[in-house]
Amino acid sequence: MNTSSALSSSTTSWFSSIVRGRSEKMGNPSMSSNANAGGGGVSVARKNHLRGALFKYGPKPAQVAFKTGEFKQQVIFIGGLTEGFLASEYLQPLSIALENEKWSLVQLLLSSSYTGYGTSSLKEDALEIDQLINYFINKEDSEGVVLLGHSTGCQDIVHYMQTNAACSRAVRAAILQAPVSDREYRATLPETAEMIDLASFMMREGREMDLMPREANPDAPITAYRYHSLCAYMGDDDMFSSDLSDDQLKMRLGHMESTPCQVIFSMADEYVPEYVDKKALVERLCRAMGGAEKVEIEWGNHTLSNRVAEAVKAIVDFVKREGPKGILGLFGCCTKSIRSGKDESEYD
Repeated sequence: MNTSSALSSSTTSWFSSIVRGRSEKMGNPSMSSNANAGGGGVSVARKNHLRGALFKYGPKPAQVAFKTGEFKQQVIFIGGLTEGFLASEYLQPLSIALENEKWSLVQLLLSSSYTGYGTSSLKEDALEIDQLINYFINKEDSEGVVLLGHSTGCQDIVHYMQTNAACSRAVRAAILQAPVSDREYRATLPETAEMIDLASFMMREGREMDLMPREANPDAPITAYRYHSLCAYMGDDDMFSSDLSDDQLKMRLGHMESTPCQVIFSMADEYVPEYVDKKALVERLCRAMGGAEKVEIEWGNHTLSNRVAEAVKAIVDFVKREGPKGILGLFGCCTKSIRSGKDESEYD
């Protein structure tokens, strides 16, 4: 889901946090002592300022991640369309709360981050998520990860878990925050129907990777394939629409039943059309995933910027409860298979 309002603030705040964090560490003794508190290496200077490690997890220029805390367990935040670092208000307090539980918070950039989503795909996102988990397994001896998706990041998680990639076995649990339908939201825009027809025509002609006209998606260049994926009925991104049948939802989401899942749904999400029965929808989504935990945030908006404390509590409670389950034997198998193969040095 497109949250372009977060774009400008995200692109400035993440870099300034790194630059200012370095100067404050050198010139402010109290800040330096905070950085060492708890042994996790996380220091919050002020709102939306975090101290941690910025690193590359893959060969592409965009494949950069930011980690707060030095622990063997990681919660990986996967943002939605147009999002990048510090995409949601709850990430800063979440990093502190996770540090107290000996978990690191990781924010990653994908090739699809910021304005790259229009020329990317869920498939490419899944490959890059796998590279990040591979990095933690082989470079930092990770003991397991929890995937936390916001908006279209939820589609990324669902698609990734369906790939059965080797590193997906290191996923202890998944949290879907604001799993909403891009198609149903886009259907409220006047140009969408005509542009879906154009995208379908271009795909039939074998031009799925050609760009759509600017009016189809003013925020960023977008290919015919990605536009169709986001906007067309049963497109690749169409996983959470209220008009999908129970069988269709089960087909799209049913494989998640083997992973502990939490669905956090904002009951005042501005990207969900008024006609959608939100309570009925979240119930159906959880049922399609084999009984995922349901969390309804009353009056919560799409990013939960107005319900930060509730978001952090729900996430941390779930990580504490579900994170350690069923990981030892499965994760040991995963690390053995990855470390013994060519993947170990692929991203050195």
